[in-house]
Formats: sequence, structure tokens, C-alpha cells
Amino acid sequence: MESSNAIIAFSALAQSTRLETFRLLVKSEPQGVPAGELARMLDVPQNTMSAHLATLSRAGLVKSERRSRSIIYRADLEGFEQLTLFMIRDCCGGDAALCAPLMSRLIPRCSDEC
Repeated sequence: MESSNAIIAFSALAQSTRLETFRLLVKSEPQGVPAGELARMLDVPQNTMSAHLATLSRAGLVKSERRSRSIIYRADLEGFEQLTLFMIRDCCGGDAALCAPLMSRLIPRCSDEC
């Protein structure tokens, strides 16, 4: 990922409704959420939600697909992975020992239910 693309993605997430929308879509993977439902869940007018979704889409963080008469939005996890890797690629100057605490927190831990 180039710096210019990362800046666009971070700018998209730097607004509270867009950040909450993205977080909600991540939690809704893999089924996604219709645009109208997103607007209702976040108590945002539909036209405002459409503008937010367009911004997230241009940033490579959200993708959409038409299902019948609805447009279903999903988090673009590949785009999010690229953004995350952009941030940690040069972690601690490439010193694995310095990066270890960060990396251990990024690895999900199973609870007793796993």
C-alpha cells in the first residue's frame, strides 16, 4: 500500500459515523448489512449514510454487492489488512524483539469455549 492510499483510508476512518459503520460491518462479516439497515442502526439519514459508504468504498475499506433490490455492504477485510500491514511493516525499525509485545496483542486468543 502506498502512503497516499493509507492517508485516504485513515481520513475515511477519522469520522465517527464512518468509523462506527466500518466496525459494525466487520462484526457483521461475512453476511454484510443492507445500506438502509446500516442507516437505521446508526440513526443516520439514508442519504448521509450513502455518502459515508461511498467514502469508505473509495478508501478501499468497504465493498458492496446488489442482492435483488438491496445493496449489501461488507467490510473489505483485504483492504483493512493492507492498511494494518502498512502501519506495522516497519514496526520498531524491523527489530522483531521490539515488535513482539505488539504482535502478541494482535493474535486472537481463544477463550475456554474454543
